[in-house]
Amino acid sequence: MDSKSTVLITGANGQLGYELQKMCPDGYRVLAADRSMLDISDADAVKAFVAEHKPVAIINAAAYTAVDKAEEEREQAAAINTEGARNLAQAAFDNYCKLLHVSTDFVFSGDAHSPIPSDAECKPQGFYGQSKLEGEQAIRAILGDQAFIVRTAWLYSAHGNNFVKTMLKLMASREELGVIADQVGSPTWANGLAVALWQALKLDVKGTFHWSDAGVASWYDFAQAIMEEGVAIGLLDHTIDLAPLTTEDYPTPASRPAYSVLDKTTTWKALRLEGTHWRVALRNMMNELKRDMDNE
Repeated sequence: MDSKSTVLITGANGQLGYELQKMCPDGYRVLAADRSMLDISDADAVKAFVAEHKPVAIINAAAYTAVDKAEEEREQAAAINTEGARNLAQAAFDNYCKLLHVSTDFVFSGDAHSPIPSDAECKPQGFYGQSKLEGEQAIRAILGDQAFIVRTAWLYSAHGNNFVKTMLKLMASREELGVIADQVGSPTWANGLAVALWQALKLDVKGTFHWSDAGVASWYDFAQAIMEEGVAIGLLDHTIDLAPLTTEDYPTPASRPAYSVLDKTTTWKALRLEGTHWRVALRNMMNELKRDMDNE
């Protein structure tokens, strides 16, 4: 397959990078780059790499996602989330290739009370969200509305570290567990987001959109579902007591959005995809996780 169908995926070792590789459709060849292969914060390296490989598109799944650490490690967070986005946008502009970029619900304040549209006012509450917002702005400054920017939330996968796998480990070793119940959003299986990104590339969709699974949950609801599904398929051998906590009960260095349900209706229409309820997606992921564990 020639270079005309090559798609560069940054952050290839992350959970979204993994799913993007797994879900690559016919007609494309993935060039999977982790940080050891391509440091997106290095402008010269990005320029040379893209010029050499000449991809038709770049899907940027690389991100600094340590929300609390970002408050102290601001330089590191900005290097990846802001400068990295800018460097990829410039390389895409210089080499006439498409850019698809993943952003976050943390660009919003969390003060909303109904699903947040993609054109809502951005008002990050912490540096992680600020660095991601500035990454979006850097892309638009170079590419205008020609990039595909998708904001997501509560991402998980059978690959990598995430809330689902952390909960399963804790539930297997404890008899009770407290989980935040006053932060509300929509969990997102990285597999579905990967499908959406490939669809956006195939349909040449541009602009700023939102993607998460359908439905609404608190972290407590999410944990309850993880436990129920885990017991049902044998990932857990018994239920435990779950206690709902408030944000005040569990203070963190960075504030989290109290409400981050994203409005996906325009995205589903633009991508010609139907939303999957988060509980169905969770069940599918956990069945995959069980198969992987059984095959080890």
